[in-house]
Amino acid sequence: MDSISQLPEALLLRILSLLPAKDFVATMVLSKRWQLLWKLVPKLIYDDSYQNIEYGKFSRFVDRSLLLHEAPVIETLHFKLGRKCDAVDISVWTGTAVKRCVRYLIVEIDCSSSTTPVILPVSLYTGCTMLVTLKLNSVVIVDISSLVSFPSLKTLSLLFVKYPNDGFVKRLLSNCPVLEALVVERDPNDNVTIFTVIVHSLKSLFLRESPKSVDNSRGFVVDAPSLECFDVLDHKGGFCIIENDMPKIVTANVDVTYILPGKILGSITSVKRLYLCLSTSKTAYPVGSVLHRLVNLRLCTCETEWLNLLMCLLRDSPKLRVLKLEQKHTHQPDKARPSWSEPSSIPECVISSLETLEWVKYEGTEEEKDVSAFILRNAKCLKMATISSNSTDPNKKLKMLKELSSSPRRSPTCQLIFD
Repeated sequence: MDSISQLPEALLLRILSLLPAKDFVATMVLSKRWQLLWKLVPKLIYDDSYQNIEYGKFSRFVDRSLLLHEAPVIETLHFKLGRKCDAVDISVWTGTAVKRCVRYLIVEIDCSSSTTPVILPVSLYTGCTMLVTLKLNSVVIVDISSLVSFPSLKTLSLLFVKYPNDGFVKRLLSNCPVLEALVVERDPNDNVTIFTVIVHSLKSLFLRESPKSVDNSRGFVVDAPSLECFDVLDHKGGFCIIENDMPKIVTANVDVTYILPGKILGSITSVKRLYLCLSTSKTAYPVGSVLHRLVNLRLCTCETEWLNLLMCLLRDSPKLRVLKLEQKHTHQPDKARPSWSEPSSIPECVISSLETLEWVKYEGTEEEKDVSAFILRNAKCLKMATISSNSTDPNKKLKMLKELSSSPRRSPTCQLIFD
């Protein structure tokens, strides 16, 4: 008998769980020891693109392997489907998942190759009492009269999902009493105008509006006071309303083109690590707000208002230690350049706490030179200033380096690195 076959059964099952279902089922021909072992594998991954198998054969294989599978509980059931995916098939297979008390269910549909909408069975969101993780991609959820219930669900991912209406989304999420992580990437035709998230147990929230959406009346409403990580991306000019403060917030990424981003920023003043890309600095957050815990700030410099926003944030972040400026998006050449006006007083963080400055895609414009010189001249605690340019002109880069090197530095230990 080979040495692998002598390993404990639990270890063998763990090894088989790493393989696609078609591969671990094939191990039944290896020896008598392996003949029935595959039936107990707790993690099943079905991929209809694997080895370019014809869909009819794939469908029959899934039917038979699920029928013969004997594990009392299927820990993970993962479907990667496309091409000629049959909505009836996925309905039957997910129905099996419900009966087998699956804990982790992932359904991914390649919408570019599937022509028939995949409608999930009602039993999925009324009978999965043991489900801990649910990830759906490019499926359709239909309305039902019975109560949606996910009493054990902690992680939910909804990518390009279509819903019956606004009310169903609100009802769906409100019946996830222990949900901790939610990922939403919206389909431009998802039948929802206001995507409402009212989940008081939620700790992590990731929101993405579709770049293909043409309706700027669409938006998000969030009530999640226990949130620790918040990430929102919306370049279509909609809205995101935070109904309650987030006193436990640790990390926030806000990349939006909203007219009034203060509706977000006014609720996350307890944040420790913040990334911002905003099209405006006006009403960025309510007057008098102080980011009293902020220690790490990343700010995108692609928008005209970035400089005004930077000075507001430096003024209102007394404990800031790390500042990173980066042009993450392409700057539009027709937009006006930001204007620099040195503040009448030096922000507290620049004097007493700022230790690291990093500037990515530094171009050496007049306003950039003024800002870098201001920080180097006044940052008493600065230890490291790293400036990188994407210029390919060696003469231009040499000029930038000379200008930065000649700037006075208040911190005697500050190390300047230019790339």
